[in-house]
Parts: sequence; C-alpha cells; structure tokens
Amino acid sequence: MWLFIGQALWFILPAGLANIAASLSRFLPLSPTPVDFGRVWRGQPLFGANKTWRGLLSGAIVGQVVYTVQIYLYRFKFFQDLSLFDYTKHLFFLGALLGLGALGGDLIKSFFKRRMGIPPGHSWLPFDQIDYTIGAIALGSFIFFPGWGRALFIVVFGFVLHILFNLLAFVLRLQKNEL
Repeated sequence: MWLFIGQALWFILPAGLANIAASLSRFLPLSPTPVDFGRVWRGQPLFGANKTWRGLLSGAIVGQVVYTVQIYLYRFKFFQDLSLFDYTKHLFFLGALLGLGALGGDLIKSFFKRRMGIPPGHSWLPFDQIDYTIGAIALGSFIFFPGWGRALFIVVFGFVLHILFNLLAFVLRLQKNEL
C-alpha cells in the first residue's frame, strides 16, 4: 500500500509543484498579463485577472524542471522502485504536460466559476481543490496514464493536500482565505 501511495505522489509531483509555482509567481517581477487578456463573455471575465501568463509559464517550467530531476534520480534503485514507468524511455516533456494540465484544469474551473458568479478568491468546494489533479492526469495521459486506481487516489489525496497547503499559506499570510 505504501508503494502505491508513493508511486502516485511521485508521478503527480511535477503537477503539484507547478500549481504552487503558478500561485507564487505573483512575487516575480514580471507582467501579470491575464491569460484571457481581460476579455469577457456574457458580462463575466473568461478566467479572471488572477490567471496570468506569468503563472502559466512558471507552472510549466517548474513542472518540467521537477520532471527533469525525476529523470536524473531514476538512476538510483530507490527511485526506480518509486516510479510507475521507466523515466529514461518516456517523452521528455511529460513534466511540462503535467504542469500545463494542472494549470489548464484550473483555467477550465475558473471559467465555470465565473459563469456561476463566484468571485475570485472565494472557494468552490471541491472544484478548487481537484481541478489541478484532474487537468494534469488528463493532459499527461497523452504520454502516460497512471491507471484508474492511482488517478482516483491522486484526485482524493490532492484534495486533502490542497486544503492543508492553503491553510499553511493562510497561517503564513501568503493567502487571504484559508481554503
């Protein structure tokens, strides 16, 4: 069971860190240009001002960097056992796909959140907590699918981790809301 959990978390690590990087990218001295360029649809922003190109690119880069580290660590027996596949034989850009998938899932959720009239920064349980895992698994599956059991575990565990990290960010005053 511990191996199952470890493999699932090791696989989704690039997406999880990409999701965090996108959020922390607001501290970078780069232009916060919205992904939707301020466009509206039916009186609401497509995604909102908080979904920026800076965050999207930061997340994709971090996802790929983490995956590159995983490729390097795959040389060691411990990480071979922890891996769901041979990192030396899969396409190199899986990390970027996992990162972009995580942020793409967030964009899709934000689109629907705006349609529902939920303001930015307000929680929409459980979608705010699972969007990144579903998006990462969906886009990453073009290269590798971890199986339905691990995918479900990743979504559920990602929900719990997301809440815990948001609480930590709230306590550290990096975030205004605890969810």
